[in-house]
Amino acid sequence: MHGVKRVRYSREALAAKKEREQAKLKEYESLTEEVLARKKAKDWSQDSFDLTTKLLHVNPEFYTVWNYRRNILLSGLFPGRAPAEINDLLSDDLSLTTAFLKQHPKVYWIWNHRQWCLQQVPDGPPEKDPETWRQSYWNKELFVVEKMLDADARNFHAWNYRRNVLSHMPVKRSEQSELLYTKRKIEANFSNFSAWHQRSKVLASMWESGKLDKSKSLEDEFDLVKNAMYTDPNDQSVWIYHRWLVGSGDDKTIVEREIDSIQELLEEQPDSKWCMESLVFYKRLVLCKHEDSLTSGNRRDLENECLELLTKLQSVDPDRRQRYIDLCTSSIHTFIMIHSRHPHAYSAQSKRAV
Repeated sequence: MHGVKRVRYSREALAAKKEREQAKLKEYESLTEEVLARKKAKDWSQDSFDLTTKLLHVNPEFYTVWNYRRNILLSGLFPGRAPAEINDLLSDDLSLTTAFLKQHPKVYWIWNHRQWCLQQVPDGPPEKDPETWRQSYWNKELFVVEKMLDADARNFHAWNYRRNVLSHMPVKRSEQSELLYTKRKIEANFSNFSAWHQRSKVLASMWESGKLDKSKSLEDEFDLVKNAMYTDPNDQSVWIYHRWLVGSGDDKTIVEREIDSIQELLEEQPDSKWCMESLVFYKRLVLCKHEDSLTSGNRRDLENECLELLTKLQSVDPDRRQRYIDLCTSSIHTFIMIHSRHPHAYSAQSKRAV
């Protein structure tokens, strides 16, 4: 690692280090063998449960042991216990996974077990609303996952888990508050693809349910993403979200307006790969979706502009040169098909050399 001074070990120190590592490995193999043997024997005892805890501290990615742990809870520790005792066991396991996530925030099996624990929360406490425990846990989960996202705003495991939390909360959080949350995360870091993705999910839900006026909010989203595009035109997540907003390109006015906006940005950033790629994408979209509304001159201009941009991309982004060559070829085939549908509009354009 940079900035870390190398330590030179003597031959004796290296030998001692190797011996310690081999002892740890032997202990791990022995523990694994014992746990798997107990699993095979369907041992649902407290001792076996404690052994899974010990093994998972060493290797939290051992999904077989997580499965065994859940079986012990369901078949050995939960039966015959009062709801409050079951709740305590689940609370202990949630605390365990919280500790693990601090060290291993991107291990699927830890997140999966945490989700499973929440699904097992019993009704109670008996003297109160049956949703009291569950609501308390889900509120805490939202706090925990937001803390995880404060530590790493692009942790997609945490974002996926957050969606699960929001969907299962007995008292739902408003979608409007989620829009504010994603906007805050996006404005803190425009490269946060997960936040853009979450925002698209919330907006789609609100549009479908009629909770949000699509045409007005869409314009607000274009303003937000335009700000991001001008701030960092090389950020892929921004352009992917922009394409989601444009959609299938049925609204020609919007597509042409966005082409003009990107063209302005390209004039400021003449070597922006994403500006050029997006212009090709949207101009082809206009050609394919709105060919009947274009004059022959419009079509020729759009075709030439697409091919010129693809040719320039071959030098701007040489690692993907063959991709742009293939796009040139497929574009020419598309243009020829368009020409064939308008045989009297103008003579067929000659194929450009790639």
